[in-house]
Amino acid sequence: MERQVLRIAVVGCGNIAGGYAKTLQPYTQIKLLGATDIDLTRAESFVAAYGGRVYPSLESILADEEVDLVLNLTIHHAHFRVIQQCLNANKDVFSEKPLALSTEEAQDLVALAHKKGRRLGCAPSTILGEAQQTAWKAIRDGLTGTARLAYAEVNWGRIESWHPAPGPFYEVGALFDVGVYPTTILTTIFGPARRVTSFGTLLYPDRTTREGIAFHIDTPDFVVAAIEFANGAIARLTTNFYVGHHSKQKGIEFHGDRGSLYLSDWQNFDAAVEFAEFNGTYQPIPYVKEPHAGPEWCRGLVDMAEAIADQRPQRITGEQAAHVVELLCAIKTSYEQGKPVEITSAFAQPEPMDWAL
Repeated sequence: MERQVLRIAVVGCGNIAGGYAKTLQPYTQIKLLGATDIDLTRAESFVAAYGGRVYPSLESILADEEVDLVLNLTIHHAHFRVIQQCLNANKDVFSEKPLALSTEEAQDLVALAHKKGRRLGCAPSTILGEAQQTAWKAIRDGLTGTARLAYAEVNWGRIESWHPAPGPFYEVGALFDVGVYPTTILTTIFGPARRVTSFGTLLYPDRTTREGIAFHIDTPDFVVAAIEFANGAIARLTTNFYVGHHSKQKGIEFHGDRGSLYLSDWQNFDAAVEFAEFNGTYQPIPYVKEPHAGPEWCRGLVDMAEAIADQRPQRITGEQAAHVVELLCAIKTSYEQGKPVEITSAFAQPEPMDWAL
């Protein structure tokens, strides 16, 4: 049976927009109507490459009755305002991460989506990748025994070495920009977090762009946190914008009573997945499905489109995204105040992909 077509428009045509548009191309059940950006030349370049039309503003997207869903790819600080505006206009929303930059704003968006009867999803959706689903299935099936400890590493390098506009990344810091990836995977596998104890500092405050322009950062570029989950598991999370991708510390290790599972990368869907019995040697385990090469940025949006068509819950939800925001905010409060911080929100853990059951 042919699925109904989900008609979408993009707001924000920066670095990540091309990744979404390219990976969306095989999915005929999603139609790109167009895009807008505060710099309309970027929107013009985007639609020239991927189709649709240039909308002069977000308001013009929201006024278009043909648009079913807004794909929000704006900078971090704009997420709350843009999502709120879209929900109030009765549009479904899928947003880049994080959902918001405060617990209150994230929870307000979830409540608004419920009030309006709209779908709200938020990246990252990397837990839907083949490698990530393989690791999760192995843990669910008891390969590691009870998994009691995880080490999650985010050594994300120096943004100015590759991004043309590093400022917004440093304003939010590595914790909120890329800490959302492993924390979303960890909360999917372990469930809600309940308490954190953390430390944060500035390692390298004075930096230089590729054009040779000096700039200063004030948000900690190194944060390490101990996360306690409701199910009794513990995770150590390390995030920084200092150590490069060449670091040997990467991905997530899950340690259980019987052995350990290693996911070499929390972003790429073809990451290595390996298992070692206690005191044994790591060996690859087979993927549950042939993996997509690299990250498929649109996978959470595709799952939402299918969920709308099938009238089922989507796997990537605003509720979990809001819980992750509360977790990140608790980590920030902990390193600022020098004490443990409790986490109170909850969410329904997503279902595994059908092909990973």
